[in-house]
Amino acid sequence: MVLGIESSCDETGAGIVQDGRLLAHVVATSMDEHARFGGVVPEIAARAHLHSFNPVVRQALDRAGLRIGRIDAVAVTTGPGLSGALQVGLAGAKSVAYAAGVPLYGVHHLAGHVAADTLEHGPLPEPCVVLIVSGGHTSLLLVRDLVRDPILHLGDTLDDAAGECFDKVARLLGLPYPGGPAIDRAARGGDPKAVAFPRPLTGPGDDPYAFSFSGLKTAAARWVEHHRRRGAEVPVADAAAALQEAVADVLTRKALAACRAHDVKTLVVVGGVAANSRVRALAERRCASAGIELRVPAMTLCTDNGAMIAAVGDLLVRAGAEPAPLDVSIDPSAPLEYASLTPLARPAVRIT
Repeated sequence: MVLGIESSCDETGAGIVQDGRLLAHVVATSMDEHARFGGVVPEIAARAHLHSFNPVVRQALDRAGLRIGRIDAVAVTTGPGLSGALQVGLAGAKSVAYAAGVPLYGVHHLAGHVAADTLEHGPLPEPCVVLIVSGGHTSLLLVRDLVRDPILHLGDTLDDAAGECFDKVARLLGLPYPGGPAIDRAARGGDPKAVAFPRPLTGPGDDPYAFSFSGLKTAAARWVEHHRRRGAEVPVADAAAALQEAVADVLTRKALAACRAHDVKTLVVVGGVAANSRVRALAERRCASAGIELRVPAMTLCTDNGAMIAAVGDLLVRAGAEPAPLDVSIDPSAPLEYASLTPLARPAVRIT
């Protein structure tokens, strides 16, 4: 029975998983507080985690019908993410583990997104290609045993992530934060062929698995500026639909190419942008045409949550992995190499 804690950004999540089964899943978000500023404010996020931690853990235990004494292990995100937010989650997780007398496991946030799919579709096929798309990350991975083997990066974003592109262009279009859901809603009334936005890094000489969305963001900004300079009304719905189509096209094109090149029959799409309707629809169509199985978690498991961290913790426990040491710390910029992430606290610098 594993309790998972997630606090890397603006969601405080607690989830409970036993033998691959999700027993409880509670998330508190501070999104409304950040929306006033058009993005996440780290200090506000950390304070929100501090207020939400105890109620979220209590609700998760209540929904699972458990007392704290029934928990066998605690898993917590130790990176990457906002430093203050991670510190709150780790401190709370250490307290719960100490009080319950159970081991603590440090988990890489992105491995949590990968493991989220197992809660709905069961164990990951070995190997599988995983496309992670979120506000801060866009990566193509080759995954074998998630908690035993190193995770191979086929390609990563060179600049803006897909979700970051959505957020920035949404702001240019006058749409609310977060930009991804706002773009998705606006696109429903638009024509995806109305604007010929570029498809970055899809040329014959480009890295087949690398991503870059900064140029796409700039192209959208110039298109909006062109309309406003002429005093013309910006067709927001068309811009949103065309932008969404460009992002979905690049993501799915590269993911399918990776599956073909590595002779992999399963594509797993995870992360916040996996909730985007066009990304899901285009991935479904292209995977069906290529004879590749597509796995995408439920919408509630795409965004940050404690259930995905509990899922990794559950896999680590069942694999006999070593728990984290007592002086485990955080790594806000940790690269994804293994699902387990247990950086040690650095000794204080003594000034004489």
